[in-house]
Amino acid sequence: VQLVESGGGLVQPGGSLRLSCAASGFTFSRSAMSWARQAPGKGLEWISTINIDGSTYYLDSVKGRFTISRDNAKNTVYLQMNRLKPEDTAVYSCGMGGRYASRRGQGTQVTVSS
Repeated sequence: VQLVESGGGLVQPGGSLRLSCAASGFTFSRSAMSWARQAPGKGLEWISTINIDGSTYYLDSVKGRFTISRDNAKNTVYLQMNRLKPEDTAVYSCGMGGRYASRRGQGTQVTVSS
């Protein structure tokens, strides 16, 4: 199993970023996928899950700002992040599975700062 995130960076408050996670080594279309984040000095925090039927779930604090999606033809899961806040600063990683993903990628850094 390999999960490779990309798309992180430095963005001003109120800005947007789109994260991507390229997956390989398993049957992507048959797996729920998720995103989580870890802020400096804090534990891993689940953000969102997309199931194989396309149903989605979000952490309350990102609901209405973040959108998870998947492209089974490209074995890729995305996280569109809008109206970013400084408290969204963290390393974001994707996972194979839902809230308690069995495998996670290395992550990509997102920094929200003016």
